[in-house]
Amino acid sequence: MSAPGKIYSAPLLVNWSLNYSCNFSCEHCYSRFEKAEELPTERVLEAGRRLAKAGVLFANFGGGEPLLRKDLLPVSKELTALGLSLSMNSNGWLLDEAAATGLRDAGFVSVGLSLDSHRPEVHDRFRNRPGSFDRVVAAAGHLVRAGVKLTISTVVCRINHQDLKPLLTLAKRLGAAQVYLHNFKCSGKGMEHRFELDLEPLEWRDFYREALGYADNPEWPEISFDDPILASLGARDEEHGIPGSTCGKLSLHVRPNGDITPCGFIPLVLGNLLRDDLPTLWRESSVLESMRHKTAKGKCTACGHYASCLGGCTARAFAVSGDLNAPDPHCWENPCG
Repeated sequence: MSAPGKIYSAPLLVNWSLNYSCNFSCEHCYSRFEKAEELPTERVLEAGRRLAKAGVLFANFGGGEPLLRKDLLPVSKELTALGLSLSMNSNGWLLDEAAATGLRDAGFVSVGLSLDSHRPEVHDRFRNRPGSFDRVVAAAGHLVRAGVKLTISTVVCRINHQDLKPLLTLAKRLGAAQVYLHNFKCSGKGMEHRFELDLEPLEWRDFYREALGYADNPEWPEISFDDPILASLGARDEEHGIPGSTCGKLSLHVRPNGDITPCGFIPLVLGNLLRDDLPTLWRESSVLESMRHKTAKGKCTACGHYASCLGGCTARAFAVSGDLNAPDPHCWENPCG
């Protein structure tokens, strides 16, 4: 059984899906099939107060499309006043000049825009929204001019894994400070389109080898990953002393109705932010305990990288096998193990 590494007294980050409603229908969407009633404004603020009281430092709004919430800006301003450092992810469609200025004034430290290809037709097809490439490029300009840190969020999959350099070139031209390369998850519509969009393990290895070369070059925007299987390439970031997946160790996820899950891709409800005591759940949840003390199974039992990667992405393993301890299906090590 693995050691959990350093566990903080509260999650540092909460990924908060304020809503699952969205004006897009993306091929990989984890939340398209999710149903949860949205909290009204006062309950969102109460949830935010509970997060701040528990010692959470960062909240990242996702969904769904956060800008569909009419109260996003006033709510965010009050949450910022509580001491929460806010960021969000958006598809960019509704992010005009006024929205960018509003996000800045509400205290957002960064905004991530979904951009999956340098080729407009590829991005638009993946997002199932004609014109979405032009809108997200325009949104990037609005954010940069407003002085909000711009992050480009890219879902790596079969449509773009061989186009990393032109994508980074575009991100640099747009003024992005950071490019976040999201590994493909097998949740929601991602599971439905898994065999169409996901890469084979050796393709993931080759992609990461290329990406790590760009990550070491200051010519490009900062490149970020969150994939434990990078440990087998000697590149796992252990800044916080956390081997393996960080969900349940550094972060949690909150659904639109306040339900708490280990991450947005693991649909195991631990409790509810408005009914339960977050510090108690954080300390005593049996699900989090099992995620923090994983047991090697299958080919992981013979792998020399297990202490660093702990079986890879727990969410992906659980989605495919139903077992939190199963090997990550993206892993290229010990293919016959």
